[in-house]
Amino acid sequence: QVQLMESGGGSVQAGGSLKLSCAASGYYFTYCEMGWHRQAPGKERERVSAIRRDGTTVYEDSVKGRFTISQENEKSVLYLQMNNLKSEDTAVYYCAADCPGRRYYGGIYYRGDQYKWWGQGIQVNVSS
Repeated sequence: QVQLMESGGGSVQAGGSLKLSCAASGYYFTYCEMGWHRQAPGKERERVSAIRRDGTTVYEDSVKGRFTISQENEKSVLYLQMNNLKSEDTAVYYCAADCPGRRYYGGIYYRGDQYKWWGQGIQVNVSS
């Protein structure tokens, strides 16, 4: 069973920092694009940052230069270091895994071409 579990959220004043972590289990995340998304009240969920399958990183324009994504253990642990936080960064942050299928893991055959899994989300509040 695939599980993504976020930690490290909380409340901080503008200009402060937080580091989010995501513990991923149950699949070969080395082959996946791993990312962070967020959803603010009344807004659609947006991708904040991701590590692509080839290891390159991408960032949403508003977080470039402030947020850094990183990983350990073949992407089974994902981080998002968030510096110089702004009130507009307030949102629920989600860890996501976008993975190819057609492979076995843990005795389960994932027959689909592609799978996307989400964590439950973690709240980040930035006060001005």
